[in-house]
Amino acid sequence: MSELIVYACPTGDLASQLEDYFLSTQRQVGPNAAHDYMPHCTLTGFFHDESESIPIYAQALTIALEHAQATRPEPVLAIIVMELQPEFHYLQLESHWVQTLIQDFAAHVQSPSRIDAIRLKDWLHLSLAYRFSVEQHASLTAIAEELIQLSAAVAWELRLYERSENVTTQPQTCHVRSAALRNHLCLTLSQLSAGQSGHL
Repeated sequence: MSELIVYACPTGDLASQLEDYFLSTQRQVGPNAAHDYMPHCTLTGFFHDESESIPIYAQALTIALEHAQATRPEPVLAIIVMELQPEFHYLQLESHWVQTLIQDFAAHVQSPSRIDAIRLKDWLHLSLAYRFSVEQHASLTAIAEELIQLSAAVAWELRLYERSENVTTQPQTCHVRSAALRNHLCLTLSQLSAGQSGHL
């Protein structure tokens, strides 16, 4: 039984800045839970199905994206603000369009072998740091403010991942943050464009 999940992942200048941020925070401050993953916005919870059914989900995501293209906004995901709270650092994101797209995917994908419902995420964000000590907050904040520009050019990709059952790599190793997930589908949500703060 495979564990599957859908992400929106940044590419372009913002992705490069995030890579620098994660490398710098790991080196200067130490690892935290956010280092276990590539930069991403979670669109669904994990759901479970036979590996033979994965093409069904890939096709359903492709169709949902095709149906949504006519109403695609720019940006497809708006970066509202960078929140740097004492226990959680993240980029607050907003996109009614992306949420509607994923709702369409979940409503129409049919697989008799799936054992649970596809849970949709109603809070869109990109985690920067969490499960860190209070003493690390100030250093993490300084690095984020220095390296991450919300106006940086960014494109977004819609990705379907499978979590591997046998993960032997160290989770804090930055360059293998995605080793626990196998990418089964990568669809471009938007072309490279300047980031934009504010509501869609």
